[in-house]
Amino acid sequence: MQTKRTIFPNKLLPYALLVPQLAITLIFFIWPALQAMKSSFEREDPFGFKTSFIWFDNYRKIFADPNYLGSLGRTAIFALSVTLLAMIVSLLLAVAVNRLLRSGKIYTTLLVWPYAVAPVVVGILWWFIFNPSIGIAPYILRGMGINWNHRIDGSQAMILIIIAAAWKQISYNFLFFVAGLQSVPQSLIEAAAIDGAGPFKRFWTIVFPLISPTTFFLLIINMNYAMFDTFGIVDATTMGGPAQATNILVYKVYTDGVLNLNIGSSSAQSVILMLIVIALTVVQFRFVERRVQY
Repeated sequence: MQTKRTIFPNKLLPYALLVPQLAITLIFFIWPALQAMKSSFEREDPFGFKTSFIWFDNYRKIFADPNYLGSLGRTAIFALSVTLLAMIVSLLLAVAVNRLLRSGKIYTTLLVWPYAVAPVVVGILWWFIFNPSIGIAPYILRGMGINWNHRIDGSQAMILIIIAAAWKQISYNFLFFVAGLQSVPQSLIEAAAIDGAGPFKRFWTIVFPLISPTTFFLLIINMNYAMFDTFGIVDATTMGGPAQATNILVYKVYTDGVLNLNIGSSSAQSVILMLIVIALTVVQFRFVERRVQY
């Protein structure tokens, strides 16, 4: 079957349609990235009156800084935890909704709402829920013998931002998982059921491999989200505390650059963060994609 091709009568029209997106990418992504790379090789006074080129001194200093190395480890734990928690919960919800017939659309609508909430609002919401003085979660935990106070306990603070960040991303993952599950041929599942395969075996051997492209896509999106898009949640809940226990890389870039006015070090950290995300994406495409069945 021959597919129809779109023919533009004006040769300049395709390029004109690309101009808005290319302009946004250049102004808000490429240009700031180039400026950050340039600033990472410079030392600038807090008032911006004098700038000197110092080559790799900023990079040497941050890798010799134990606070930065600690932030690097916390970021790895945070990103991995948020990705796994958000994807597992959203997949379970998608499987549950996919089995519903009449009320599936209602559940889908209700589960999608949290994605429209701004990260700062998400942080404030979970700050109230887990507030040691007025929050309902610490009250319930005290009844279970757990004394919750994320203001003084770094591990509890990390758990708080992981829960808040994962909750924000569950709705996004849920939409894609539901779409992936609905595209699985029902005839394959029925054939496996006739052969005696149980629900778990049918899901693991038939459904999950067929939605592996969706899972791979969401793996990359969730890792990037945890690395870059969680600043507002951390700022609204813990502000990097207590004792820098939740000071992940994206928040440390802000504290060093905006609060401490160390532009060179902050730029170097942002460049390293960008390289880490690029490296993770390349590794995922190089090794993880081999297990994806298209």
